[in-house]
Amino acid sequence: MKTLPTVDQLNFGLLLLRLVVGPVFAFHGFAKITRGGRLSGTAGWFDSMGMRPGHVHARLAAFGELATGVCLTLGLLTSFAGLGLVALMSVAVWTVHRGNGLLVFQNGWEYNLVLGAIGVALATIGPGEWSLDDAFGIDLNGPAGFLIALVGGVAAAALLLGTSYRPPAPEPEAQAAAEG
Repeated sequence: MKTLPTVDQLNFGLLLLRLVVGPVFAFHGFAKITRGGRLSGTAGWFDSMGMRPGHVHARLAAFGELATGVCLTLGLLTSFAGLGLVALMSVAVWTVHRGNGLLVFQNGWEYNLVLGAIGVALATIGPGEWSLDDAFGIDLNGPAGFLIALVGGVAAAALLLGTSYRPPAPEPEAQAAAEG
C-alpha cells in the first residue's frame, strides 16, 4: 500500500461498517420479537434446540441483538458491542450451525464467523472519531478492546452454553442411521 488512509477516510470507513452491520444485527433481534411466531415462537424454537428455558433465552437473544446492534451503530461502548457479536454468534454456531460446514447456503457458520470477526476488529480498532465513544471519551480499543470482545465474548458464550444448553436426545431412528 502506497499511502495510508487519511483520518477522515478511516472515520468514514468505520462509520460505514457500523451503519451496515449495526442495524442489520439490531433488526435480527427485532425480528425475533415481531416476525413469524413472534417472541413466543422464538422461545419454542430455543426450547426445541435445547436452550432452556426457551422464554428466557429468546428474550436474552432478541434484546441482546437489539442492544448490540444499536450500540454498534452509534459507536457506543463499542468493545462491549464487539463482545455481544462474538458471544451471540458463538452460541449460534454451537447450537444451530455446528456440523454443517462453513457455507451459509448449507446452514453453515460463515455469516456468524464474519460478524464475530467484525466485532473483534471494531473493538480493536475502535469506532472512529464519528462515534459516541469518542464524544464521551470512552477509549477501550487496542489490546483492551480485543480482549473484551474476543475473550469476553467466548467466555460469555461458554458460560451460557455450560449453564443452559441441554440438547434433546436424538431420535432412535436418526441415531441408528448415524451409527451406521
